[in-house]
Amino acid sequence: MLFVYLKIYSEHKTKGKKMAKDYNGSPKHHGPLDAKRNRITWILGVSGLCILSYIMGSWKSTPTPTTGQYDTVAKVGCEGGSSSSASKASPFSSSNLDFESHHQLDLNSSSGVQEFPPCDMKYSEYTPCQDQTRGRRYDRNMLKYRERHCPAKDELMYCLIPAPPNYKPPFRWPQSRDYAWYDNIPHKELSIEKAIQNWIQVEGDRFRFPGGGTMFPRGADAYIDEINELIPLKSGHIRTAIDTGCGVASWGAYLLKRDIIAMSFAPRDTHEAQVQFALERGVPAMIGIMGSQRLPYPARAFDMAHCSRCLIPWGKYDGLYLIEVDRILRPGGYWVLSGPPIRWQKHWKGWERTQEDLKREQDEIERVAASICWKKLIEKDDLAIWQKPINHNECVKSRKVFKTPHICQGDNPDIAWYKELEKCITPLPEVTRSDKVSGGELEKWPKRAFTLPPRISSGSIPGINAEKFRSDNDMWRDRIARYRRLAPLTQGKYRNVMDMNAYLGGFAAAMSKYPVWVMNVVPPNSDHDTLGVIYERGFIGTYHDWCEAFSTYPRTYDMIHASGVFSIYQDRCNITLILLEMDRILRPEGTVILREGVELLVKIKSITDAMRWKSSITDHESGPFNPEKILVAEKTYWTGEANENQSQN
Repeated sequence: MLFVYLKIYSEHKTKGKKMAKDYNGSPKHHGPLDAKRNRITWILGVSGLCILSYIMGSWKSTPTPTTGQYDTVAKVGCEGGSSSSASKASPFSSSNLDFESHHQLDLNSSSGVQEFPPCDMKYSEYTPCQDQTRGRRYDRNMLKYRERHCPAKDELMYCLIPAPPNYKPPFRWPQSRDYAWYDNIPHKELSIEKAIQNWIQVEGDRFRFPGGGTMFPRGADAYIDEINELIPLKSGHIRTAIDTGCGVASWGAYLLKRDIIAMSFAPRDTHEAQVQFALERGVPAMIGIMGSQRLPYPARAFDMAHCSRCLIPWGKYDGLYLIEVDRILRPGGYWVLSGPPIRWQKHWKGWERTQEDLKREQDEIERVAASICWKKLIEKDDLAIWQKPINHNECVKSRKVFKTPHICQGDNPDIAWYKELEKCITPLPEVTRSDKVSGGELEKWPKRAFTLPPRISSGSIPGINAEKFRSDNDMWRDRIARYRRLAPLTQGKYRNVMDMNAYLGGFAAAMSKYPVWVMNVVPPNSDHDTLGVIYERGFIGTYHDWCEAFSTYPRTYDMIHASGVFSIYQDRCNITLILLEMDRILRPEGTVILREGVELLVKIKSITDAMRWKSSITDHESGPFNPEKILVAEKTYWTGEANENQSQN
């Protein structure tokens, strides 16, 4: 079409030259101004024709959606799914983009992307890297057999983990703190084993969590009030906490109403499904253990650490476990201990241990705590509390008295992914005065969430400054506004949220106005180690390599957010396995939001379509000209069969 326009214009110009003669046949002379005017006219004419051609072509090639097409999409549901899922309209109906006929990619990592079958029902609670059968192959010393041991390549499963029969969406927060459906976690063991301690009770078709614990039979609320009488829990100074050996995480559950968020962890052991119960309640938790490796958290992360009869041998291995708590505890942070050996003079008979044994254990703890420069604040009734110094000025001097443990030399204290424990004190950043807090003081919560973190203001993270921090916050404020139009953020559907590539924690900060908590994940192979920044903001998270399975049970997150994750991992491991892992930990009818370039998102969508997800690709919040797009997906409802090793159909 453009060629025709140019040809007509050329002929017209030639004809004009022939006519540009006067009546006596002499050629008519044109000045420089006329020539310049003709060139401008020619350029404008061609430009106008190009624009007109583009507009006409775009209009003619734009398909007009019909009502029938939309109805077909809206009515699609998973076979055997719940009636509510099958009948409701797609939640992703605004400005969906279709690249199906325009992009033909070689999906070599997904083996043709055939529909993934359900796994056998025996894998309904499968935790790939904490598989108890695989764990038996490993050394029992220092509980190494209960650490992460992921499946070999020939053990990887390309199937979908089924939910148990009659699975129901969990109770919504805050009711979920106290109740969970029995069908979702059909285990009565803890209700029997811990009946006297009020951990959990079975009431008809549901569990009830009275808030009890081994050392707080009157309930976690009363227990926390006792701690508050000894250290200030309500002042805003204490925001992040860690509970070692958490049980069903009642301590963490009742701290939330005091604006303290706890990372609770416990191993997958004989106390069946304790971490699964915690997450079903809407309380942050992970599978984990004090073994031979560092906990997957950065140095100076937590304002408070807690152990209530957690059975961790604090005095053994030259105090190695207490040294690890010191690494992750912030300057001035507290360690709270209840249970053996505290107040052994009263409880030794009930604990079925000798007085000599318990006294020896407490003496070991006192010695190790003093050697790492902690100060014992108080021991009252069943509680003992120590405090870490705000800097190491005096601790360095004390090495003349305490020869061991020595101060670590040349080690990055934040490296914690498969890193062996070390018998040395993690050094605090140097300060010029003894009254200064190493690494910088933090604002009180909630101001802390949006205040420039000390790790950034000090310049300790190369390439990240105050301006990048502020712009990241602004960006995520705009992105969450976009997400509100794509997913029901305000309706209470979501409680447990994961950000697979958290960077500075901007997503979690922007989500903090909703009744959710966010597990902020920082891949250990990231360009910047920013997990310490996230903790300084008052949020929680963990290091994790997405080439492996996450340390959680199936069906434990309501929403998973991933920005740039597949760009990081597409050349490192099979992205199909990452998506299957996301499916494992996502609850039925849970939501996934992915951000990637359009080519990669089309590839991802072809895989998720084979995973019983309903998904659509939509434009970036800045408009259609941004090459990054957003994929929003919902995992459809389906369950396994009660008596057969296949899913419902």
